[in-house]
Amino acid sequence: MSDRPSVLFVCVHNAGRSQMAAGWLRHLAGDAVEVRSAGSAPADQINPAAVEAMREVGIDITGQTPKLLEYETAQGSDVIITMGCGDACPVFPGKRYEDWKLDDPAGQGIAAVRPIRDEIRSRVEALLGDLLPVTD
Repeated sequence: MSDRPSVLFVCVHNAGRSQMAAGWLRHLAGDAVEVRSAGSAPADQINPAAVEAMREVGIDITGQTPKLLEYETAQGSDVIITMGCGDACPVFPGKRYEDWKLDDPAGQGIAAVRPIRDEIRSRVEALLGDLLPVTD
């Protein structure tokens, strides 16, 4: 990894889980980590319940748009976090992979999305601890 690690969050539609994860990592890491997200079959827009759930914790993801997973994006990332994209996610030797089993917020109301948002935060915090260890 370079001085500034890059993390790619991937789910099918790049509209819910991966966007919330990217939002958390940008919020918690600032400029210390390059944050990317993409989907194997991107939706037209970000899930409104995901936007609202993140807004509730002071994170604005309305400026993001679902993006198609590109080979170059995955190849250029140090860590690839998949969230239910199955076989559509490319595998590159030497990359760190994690597959996060998370409920899909698609079609869910805000009450169902909040626990997904909170679980994602916990996982992003743990990931950040691995990527940017505290040094004395």
